[in-house]
Amino acid sequence: MNGAHRLGERAWTDLGGPHTVLVPVGSLEQHGPHLPLDTDARIAAAVTRRAADGDPALLVAPPLAYGASGEHEGFAGTLSIGHDALRAVLVELGRSAARWAQRLVFVNGHGGNLPTVPDAVAQLRHEGREVAWFGCAVPAGDAHAGRTETSILLALDPSVVRIEALEPGNTAPLQELLPVLVRGGVAAASPNGVLGDPRGATAREGEELLGHMVGQLRERLHRWLPDDRGRLG
Repeated sequence: MNGAHRLGERAWTDLGGPHTVLVPVGSLEQHGPHLPLDTDARIAAAVTRRAADGDPALLVAPPLAYGASGEHEGFAGTLSIGHDALRAVLVELGRSAARWAQRLVFVNGHGGNLPTVPDAVAQLRHEGREVAWFGCAVPAGDAHAGRTETSILLALDPSVVRIEALEPGNTAPLQELLPVLVRGGVAAASPNGVLGDPRGATAREGEELLGHMVGQLRERLHRWLPDDRGRLG
């Protein structure tokens, strides 16, 4: 991505025109024995950067790398700020951005940040601010650290994927696992932290998944039709 799109690399005097600021939102949590802890932030940042490429009106803020990951606290390395703190951070970022940016979009890469992301956006919109959110999701993607995320990381940076450590976790459907996850977190459902099977993941599949998410984000930014909870549709 052209450095001109990176908000953190700009001087304030560069920001005279109307801008839409995109904030990738991720987490720092276990992703099985084969993926890095910052997987969600990496994916959200990559989707955001690619979507902004070529559009001078879009600015990509540095990722918010911590999220609400209480369901993963049974594993070492997870650092969660919880839902209350996440909501407060998002609301304050939205209020601050609204002082100079035309629009703000949170690009969420961690499912565990829901429903806090839409709650924060709904409050900001109620306050009259042009804020929305987009979720990095693909049709029929598996739940956590399985083939979906592993393929995407192989496309982004294969050096961070520990191929020798690929192993299946709990492959039951997420709806079936939800009662266990609610009671005891991911550790109660999967000792290795994987919900899915990463074996068979490929960089080619990862690029296809990234392309789908990037295309969706670009299209929805262009339409700008947030629903009543601020989700771009």
